[in-house]
Amino acid sequence: MAPETAAFTALFALLITAVASQTPPTAYTNYTVGGPAGWFFNATNNISTTNYSSWAASQTFNLGDFLIFRTNSNQTVIQTYNLTTFNSCSFDDASDNDTVQYYGGDSNFNKPLVIPVPLTIKGPNYFFSDADDGVQCQRGMAFEIEVNTGLGLPPSLNQPPPPPYATPPDSDSSQTPPFTIPDETKKNGGFKSVANLRQDLFFFFMAVIPLLMSVR
Repeated sequence: MAPETAAFTALFALLITAVASQTPPTAYTNYTVGGPAGWFFNATNNISTTNYSSWAASQTFNLGDFLIFRTNSNQTVIQTYNLTTFNSCSFDDASDNDTVQYYGGDSNFNKPLVIPVPLTIKGPNYFFSDADDGVQCQRGMAFEIEVNTGLGLPPSLNQPPPPPYATPPDSDSSQTPPFTIPDETKKNGGFKSVANLRQDLFFFFMAVIPLLMSVR
């Protein structure tokens, strides 16, 4: 094969690979943080139950996707866009519009939780648990992701911060979330929201199902 032909073939293969790697997603995706390990801290060994940075590095995240934290009340979920806050493992000095505490402060330990977190801002997003005065974060409960544009934000999430809670779409569906649950309070330098989404959904469906049954 002539050198020119070989060079052209290599360049063509490189272009095909680049195009394939930039194929846009066809649906929004739900990611269970940590995979089967969930979002937990092993207090006996004083370390996170899995390497969350390695887990995050193996995924591709886009606007409108959800991170699903399967955890309990022994951990917290802090989302920030502030690298200084992330590195400090504390949101005490966070700005009003760059950090969210999705769960924290419950004295009822080992309470099961499923916390859905929508990805609404492109670029670096940082997550950590500030429980035990930041020890959990320092011992592995922290990770960084890069959020790409993907399909862009669905209408239910495309509004000014703080982003409201929303039911995550099915992982194999390109449909947008059907409804949202508004943010409730601001506190301690970061804006905070109701974390126990399952309870809200229960009362929602208890109210809606009779209405649906009455429609002929």
